[in-house]
Amino acid sequence: MQSIQLRLNVRNRGTAVRACAFALIFLVGTGAKNGACAQQAAQNAQSSASSATTPPPAPVQTEQVPAAKPPVTGDAKSPSIAPTQALPASIDPEKRIPLYETIQEDWSSLSIGTSRLEPEPPLVAQTDEGEGFTRTLVQMKWRPGDPLDVYVILPKGVKKPPAVLYLYGYKDDTERFKDNRWCQRVTSGGFAAVGFVSALSGHRFHDRPMRQWFVSELQESLGSTVHDVKFILDYLAQRGDIDMNRIGMFGQSSGSTIAILASASDPRIKAVDALDPWGDWPVWLAQSWVVNQDPDHANFTDADFLKRVAPLDPVKWLPTLKTKHIRIQQVMDNTATPDISKDAIKKAAPKRAEVVRYDHLSQFADIASHGKLFEWVKVQLKATPSPGPQKRSAVAQRIAPSVDKTGSAGTPR
Repeated sequence: MQSIQLRLNVRNRGTAVRACAFALIFLVGTGAKNGACAQQAAQNAQSSASSATTPPPAPVQTEQVPAAKPPVTGDAKSPSIAPTQALPASIDPEKRIPLYETIQEDWSSLSIGTSRLEPEPPLVAQTDEGEGFTRTLVQMKWRPGDPLDVYVILPKGVKKPPAVLYLYGYKDDTERFKDNRWCQRVTSGGFAAVGFVSALSGHRFHDRPMRQWFVSELQESLGSTVHDVKFILDYLAQRGDIDMNRIGMFGQSSGSTIAILASASDPRIKAVDALDPWGDWPVWLAQSWVVNQDPDHANFTDADFLKRVAPLDPVKWLPTLKTKHIRIQQVMDNTATPDISKDAIKKAAPKRAEVVRYDHLSQFADIASHGKLFEWVKVQLKATPSPGPQKRSAVAQRIAPSVDKTGSAGTPR
């Protein structure tokens, strides 16, 4: 019996030796790939072998020691406040919502009325010298997150010239106003030119959802820009180098719609030249190809949308215009405005207005080439008497400081 037990022990030991050998071969083989694992296994084996006689070491503390807490002031139960993370410039730091959502403006009214718009001092850049003109970029702001670049272009050698505001379509930005040849054309004859772009257009479209654009936010686009005209005129009045008794406005497409609305609101505009104005919203929004390219264009003819833009329809305001000089130009093969809407605009125009129709764009181009497009409004302003200097209003004085002899104001930009 003892010999049997001895043989079993020998066999067990042999088995154990072979197991250890195989384990050693396995560890050596894997050690080439992961020496750290083999080393850790050997350490574990040693630890297991000695565990019967040696007590295990105390566990190593791997917890990170917390940083010293600042002394508690006030309520001891108040949690510590994490440092505020910097927010994008387009976000209101207090309300933490996009700045455009904080605008408090009544777009249904042509006048400022209850709108909360606070003009900030303008930033005036270096004046450029051109052949026969000077050009100054002025950045203005009276609406959260919506700075407006305005180009003031003056004829050289003319004291207090008449001025024309230029507002083109919603797709246009300010490149035209930087063109020297354009500046020479608009200042010829001793006239100042003031160029800017509509709300939600060009550099003024930013930090908005991509589904939004000029027409989807038509009430805002029109209402905001009409209010802009009022503040721009206030700024020109405070400069002291513009004849505010002879102010005209030229507009194209959406810009001409705004020109009509602005002249209905501000009597300082003495002449309006509207090229292919949009209007007659129920028809225009249903039929214009400008709208139909938007996949959501069906939303623009629902009752709520039409109700919001109804107070901003030039068809409504044209019969009430007190502006003495009005011209409406319509290019008949320009289908951005349907013929039905063109007829409605023509019918709404006051009797003293000139309504000029061109059958084809080529016909219009021949007549309007070489700066002749701008001659009509200049002629009307020349014929307008200038009774004398106007006193600056309190609002105009608040918008910007007085202009110095160089024609600049405010802080250089």
